Amino acid sequence: MAQPIRRRGLMLVLSSPSGAGKTTISRRLLATDENLSLSISATTRQPRSDETPGVDYLFVDHAEFQRMVDADAFLEHATVFGNRYGTPRAPVEASLAAGRDVLFDIDWQGTQQLAERMAPDLVRVFILPPSHAELERRLNTRALDPAEVVKARMDKAADEMSHYAEYDYIVVNLKVEQAVREVESILAAERLRRERQIGLDAFVRALREGR
Repeated sequence: MAQPIRRRGLMLVLSSPSGAGKTTISRRLLATDENLSLSISATTRQPRSDETPGVDYLFVDHAEFQRMVDADAFLEHATVFGNRYGTPRAPVEASLAAGRDVLFDIDWQGTQQLAERMAPDLVRVFILPPSHAELERRLNTRALDPAEVVKARMDKAADEMSHYAEYDYIVVNLKVEQAVREVESILAAERLRRERQIGLDAFVRALREGR
C-alpha cells in the first residue's frame, strides 16, 4: 500500500506600501485557513491600544532586540520609521517541518533577507493599491498616525512599489474580497508544488508497482 504524501509548509509573504491592504487581507486569510498561522514579529515600538503582546507582536526593548540579533535568532530584521522589527527563526522552522504554512506581513527589505535564507520555502506576493489617490485616502481614513507620519508613508510608498518585480505574484487591491480570493488561489496552487511533497517519489513508485 502506498504511503501517504506529507507536505512541507511554505512561507507566504505579503508586502505592500502602508495602506494598500496587506494587513486586512492577512486577517481574512487567517480567519478562514486553519493551516495558516501568522509569523509574530519582535519589535521595539510601543504597542497600540488594540494590540496584544505575544499575539500581534513580541514587544521588546532595544537591548533585548540586539541580543537576539547577535544570537542569530532572526530570519530577517530591519529598521522601519525608527523602530526595529524582526522575524524569530525557531517558531517558523518548526511550523514548516510540521507541514504548517506561515504568513508574513513584512516589507521588501525583510523579504530579500528571507529569500537569502529560505528561498525554496518562500512565496512572495506584492499588494498594490488601485491608485495613488486611493492609497492616500486609505491612510488618512485609518486615523492611526499623525499627519506627519502619513506624509512620510506616502513619500516612502513610491520607493516600496519600485520593488514589485522582486515578487512572484502581484495583486491589485481594488476590492478586498477579490484580492483575498486571488491570494487564496496563489496559496492553493503553491501548496501543490511537486517540490513541497514529501514522500512523493515513494508514492508514485508504489502506484507504478501496483502497491
